Amino acid sequence: MNVSMPSLLPLVLFLLLSQLSKATNEDFIQCLERRSQNSTSVSQVIYTPDNSSYASVLQFSIRNLRFASLPDSQKPLVIVTPIDESQIQTVILCSRRHDLRIRTRSGGHDFEGLSYRTTNNISFVLLDMINLRSINVDIASETAWVESGATVGELYYAISQKSSTHGFPAGLWGSVGVGGLISGGGYGTLRRKFGLAADNVIDARMVDVNGRVLDRTSMGEDLFWAIRGGGGSSFGVIYSWKIKLVQVPPIVTIFTVDKTLEQNATALLHKWQSVAPNVDKDLDIRIQVNCILSNTSAREDKKTIRVTFVSLFLGKIDSLLQLMQLSFPELGLAREHCSELSWIHVLTNRTLVPKVPIKAKSSFVKEPISEEGLEGIWELMFSRDPETTIVVLTPYGGRMSEISESEIPFPHRAGNLYMVYMGVLWAGDTQQALNWIRNLYDYLNPYVLNSPRSSYVNYNDLDLGMNNLQGHTSYQQASIWGKKYFKDNFNRLVHVKLNVDPSNFFRHEQSIPPIPM
Repeated sequence: MNVSMPSLLPLVLFLLLSQLSKATNEDFIQCLERRSQNSTSVSQVIYTPDNSSYASVLQFSIRNLRFASLPDSQKPLVIVTPIDESQIQTVILCSRRHDLRIRTRSGGHDFEGLSYRTTNNISFVLLDMINLRSINVDIASETAWVESGATVGELYYAISQKSSTHGFPAGLWGSVGVGGLISGGGYGTLRRKFGLAADNVIDARMVDVNGRVLDRTSMGEDLFWAIRGGGGSSFGVIYSWKIKLVQVPPIVTIFTVDKTLEQNATALLHKWQSVAPNVDKDLDIRIQVNCILSNTSAREDKKTIRVTFVSLFLGKIDSLLQLMQLSFPELGLAREHCSELSWIHVLTNRTLVPKVPIKAKSSFVKEPISEEGLEGIWELMFSRDPETTIVVLTPYGGRMSEISESEIPFPHRAGNLYMVYMGVLWAGDTQQALNWIRNLYDYLNPYVLNSPRSSYVNYNDLDLGMNNLQGHTSYQQASIWGKKYFKDNFNRLVHVKLNVDPSNFFRHEQSIPPIPM
């Protein structure tokens, strides 16, 4: 059988690339072993595609099943799970020597999977921080050192073992990695009282592009500013964080109240927009909106909207009921809706983030959305199957409004009533789901903060724009997405990046670029 030369070219190219990747792997691993003070320990934390554990290590922290089946071109050439700072230094230096990029993963919750994949055929090393999860709590100084691979749940538990009256304003989900959470700002139920996780960081240890281990003093205040909310993966590898603990009462109160459209949910949510950001900072009332099936629905398809009011109050039931009667009597909160718990019991009642295919977006609201505007959201949610869409409204105000926009890179402060998180999950047609959430995002345009439209960097969204992974990225191109996340703080982040990583070694689709200004 005669086979033409053009038909052989893809196979030849594939074989050549495979041999090149194998050679690169071997050279990179040899570099790690040569530079390591303990080559035996290094060999135990290296995983290549030939290793039987490679797939399980890669998949373990992938939370978004949209990226669970990665094409070969997007998988890391090597996975390294370091056990100390020296191994991080070695990985960085050997990656630079062999022209490999680095992706750093702590919990694996980023919505676009950028901590463990690329959107282009680029060779990279996955630096998985899963073994770096030590936590040292010092109640006397009300501080703790936490390594970036620890989860939020592990941090909360470690604090609770030392004190029942201390906490930390980290995330809502126990399986989220501390490293990614803090470096993007990080918010939880204590944000209205104490601000973001990044607002309560007082030191850090990181490894920079030259393999140096830096703390706050040696890195300088500009870099320390940048990694607290500006995305640490743009500037280096954050090894650990020193955090300031906050005092919480021994007993707190929670409640959950569900209201459907047939129970006046739209009017209640409309009123909530004026109440939740302005009420006492000890009270946090978040809202979760879902489309569900209900026998009480007047619709032929029996769909309705369920609005769930979820609250944490830093005090006891009696005080909460008095406060709600004054500020939000329309909700009809009663004693039977409430539970008094210790702080740690509130946290352990929270479930883990489910592993599902998901696409998410975010926006910030400065003026209440009209009831008519809310009803337009409901109509869009009705167009999808029940329980496949979610909208979460997170109120601001309190401490969030007291901190300057430029205090850390996270700029979404005073003037914001709440943040909107919108998500869609699916089991079938991916493109249909993506079209739906993009339509919802566009629908909200008249109702949310514009000029530019703002988004939360920890809910990363490649629809907002991307850098060029090969070659130069202009300031104009990068600022399309950068200003949405960081507003005018983007300019300072670019300046810091130019000073600390001018060769742009630490880069990904939405990393801060080093652009002279």
